Amino acid sequence: MKQEFLKKLLVYFAVVCLVSVPVTNAQEKVRVEKDLLGEKSIPADAYYGVQTARALENFKLSGVLINHYPGFVEAWAIVKLAAARANAEVGALKKERLAAIEKATSAIREGKYHDQFLVDWYQGGAGTSTNMNANEVLANVGLELTGHKKGEYQFLEPHDDLNMSQSTNDSYPTAIKVAFLLRNDRLISELEKLVASFRLKGDAFLEVVKMGRTEMQDAVPMTVGQEFHAFAASLEDEIKLLRDAEKYLYTVNMGATAIGTGINVPKGYPEKCAFHLARLTGKPIVPAKDMLAATWDQQGFVVYSSALKSLAIKLSKIASDLILLTSGPRAGLSEINLPALQPGSSIMPGKVNPVIPEVVNIVAFRVMGNDYSVTLAAHSGQLQLNAYEPLAGLAILESQSLLYSTSGAFRTKCIDGITVNEQTLKRYLETTVGIVTALNPVLGYETATELATEAYKSGKGILEIIREKKILSEAQIKDLLDPVKLTGLDKSKYKQ
Repeated sequence: MKQEFLKKLLVYFAVVCLVSVPVTNAQEKVRVEKDLLGEKSIPADAYYGVQTARALENFKLSGVLINHYPGFVEAWAIVKLAAARANAEVGALKKERLAAIEKATSAIREGKYHDQFLVDWYQGGAGTSTNMNANEVLANVGLELTGHKKGEYQFLEPHDDLNMSQSTNDSYPTAIKVAFLLRNDRLISELEKLVASFRLKGDAFLEVVKMGRTEMQDAVPMTVGQEFHAFAASLEDEIKLLRDAEKYLYTVNMGATAIGTGINVPKGYPEKCAFHLARLTGKPIVPAKDMLAATWDQQGFVVYSSALKSLAIKLSKIASDLILLTSGPRAGLSEINLPALQPGSSIMPGKVNPVIPEVVNIVAFRVMGNDYSVTLAAHSGQLQLNAYEPLAGLAILESQSLLYSTSGAFRTKCIDGITVNEQTLKRYLETTVGIVTALNPVLGYETATELATEAYKSGKGILEIIREKKILSEAQIKDLLDPVKLTGLDKSKYKQ
């Protein structure tokens, strides 16, 4: 009995001791790296290195990490690949190291290892932490893909190989520009679909007559189709502006290094790097003529951000018009119906709000604010560098992303499902005094003015008075109300 008790006691103590021993798993294993500040432990499974680790400690600010925008991570891979190829061609980078970089950048461009790009967008240092995050991850990915271990930098080094012939001050703005260029095509493609949607609605409603308004007052007749085609045309102008603004991003300062003097850069590198960037992006990227100016100048960011703001203003104007046109439905204009997407109130039964046009406005306001952030960042840099490029980069990438996703939602959840309340439009046309302008050529200005005055005093519509006074026959009225005569509608201009 006593022996059995002792045996159980020993088992108990053994279990307690085993439970108390800390278990070391892969997450708790570390490797040690060092920089000018000394040694630092890095998680063994991390592909980033010591400088990224310090940035992770220093910039826990917004929670918006650089991998929040995959296009930006891809842009870094493109820039580092172009730089490596240029360095190899001028004889500065060994072939086996270029091969490792090729493999690493290919993996990043395929969407792998993005979870290792962890630095916060809000950071001091003009983007140095982001550049080193890219250098370290690409070095360690390249090491593993060529049979080495993470941290074995004697075979592929973040500074000497991945940052060769570069500085943050040229690679960072270039990566931002590449990211903008890659995403601009996607944004334009989505806008073209939105334009097509407006055009389809314009064709469908081409002969539906309504009253146009100026200063929120009845003006002269038009058609719903003309209104929607005008929306489309105005957005086509914004697409053209985005294409034009993109051209200001084609000039890069790769080879400028620290301030634009090109210190530590082999001859021929800037031209070769721009050439490879052009091939990788499909854009006519060229080296800047004056590298000193290009290293601090923010013109490309300012111009492109301004184009995004212009687009935001246009989308907001259109969205606000749709909100007015669908207002009511019983005590407003109620000329059109937007798709009903969700209940509009927690207290008012049956209420449905124009939620998509509203969110278009919210996004537009954000983009306008982002443009002002770019303005502040652009004018605040001192001397040979602008330390506020991270803010400009984040602001523009956010604007691009929001405009892209919102344009898609605007099209599929709003424009495609719009219908017209034709009876409401007909009633407005019958009762409005505004139609009197169309009668000027037939009745003369003086008679038309008398009719308008009587209509305002009596509360009657112009057509009602004309019928009462038998000024025109029904056939004449019908002829006057023909969309072509009434609105100047040129069908050939719209329908193909």
